[in-house]
Amino acid sequence: MINERGATPIADLPGRAKAVAAIAREHAEYGDREGQLAEPVVEALHAEGLYGMWVPRSIRGGAELDVVSSLQVIENVAYGDPSAGWVLMASALAIGTGAAYLKDEAIAELFGGDRLPVIAGQGTRPGKAVPKDGGFLLSGSWSFASGIKHGTHIHTLGLIEGTQEARIFVLPVEQANLIDNWDVLGLRATGSIDYTIDSAFVPDAYTHFSTTEEPLRGGSLYTIGIIGFAAICHSAWACGIGRRILDELRDIVHEKAGRPGTLADSASFQEQYANAEAVYRSARAFVYETWNDVRETLDRGDRLSTHQHTLMRLGLAHATWSSHAAAAFAYKSAGTQALRSGTMQRLFRDMHAGTQHVTSSPPVYGAIGRQLAGLAEGKKWVFLNLVD
Repeated sequence: MINERGATPIADLPGRAKAVAAIAREHAEYGDREGQLAEPVVEALHAEGLYGMWVPRSIRGGAELDVVSSLQVIENVAYGDPSAGWVLMASALAIGTGAAYLKDEAIAELFGGDRLPVIAGQGTRPGKAVPKDGGFLLSGSWSFASGIKHGTHIHTLGLIEGTQEARIFVLPVEQANLIDNWDVLGLRATGSIDYTIDSAFVPDAYTHFSTTEEPLRGGSLYTIGIIGFAAICHSAWACGIGRRILDELRDIVHEKAGRPGTLADSASFQEQYANAEAVYRSARAFVYETWNDVRETLDRGDRLSTHQHTLMRLGLAHATWSSHAAAAFAYKSAGTQALRSGTMQRLFRDMHAGTQHVTSSPPVYGAIGRQLAGLAEGKKWVFLNLVD
């Protein structure tokens, strides 16, 4: 390991992610039971430099990792423990975009210490921000703050009173009231609790436009905007958990091979397993094909097209539902071993929790279909909507 604020070899981050995944796997049952990641997992995310994967290289500890390597990092951690992968993706997004889009005054404070800040929160349902003395008084109620139990700061959405302009606000976690209410089916270790803020002052330097694609530091990576990073996050997470589910099922069946009447001798099971592998592998290949094309575009210094943005969203949704199909097949095939408390049951629950994210919802699929069918001429993507 290296110090988390030292040099972070870019090519090595996917390998470092596998080291974190091994630790996360070891502590997965603890996280599921306690509703947050175990401390050794959080420490490993710091020590291996993963929290800084999207921090610009101009900031100490930043890797400014390319989009395809980023997929591999999150996929590897999610394979070890889906909740750890989810916390990493949510926090890395908020840390990295804050580092790229916030003003210099905020950067000096947030990134001037011995350890990178851990920024977490909610980037959709907005609060209200009232302009005041070079900043804003922020109030509101938010949900799904994945990783906030390990956070030093909050990343949260607010609408400016009067203009209704949407901004992201970054403020110390102590200025929020955390509500420990994450009693859910799956992804329990993410600790994605609710929080409220009541008239907390946030200086203007600690805010940025929510849909900005114009970084104040860093290169072309940051022109994909917050939603581009979110697409990497959820695509890679789905690829990681889908692979883990099929591998767990393979191990269960292999362990029982040779016993009379087991699935290992079932031609029907073997056919269905082959189909599940094909569906999963096809979805993963589509994700990587899409993001390899995005990387080439960014490397040329060009802006992404509306069609590329469509494929990013489609790859995400398709990977999510393809891995969901793998989970349903694995649960049915594993029988009572999946019903009882243990790895397969937890993976099944985590996968079903992941499908509830807005990025894979039917309205998004509908918008994707409109663009692909040539029914959205002249429109562009803003977050998850096609607009004029």
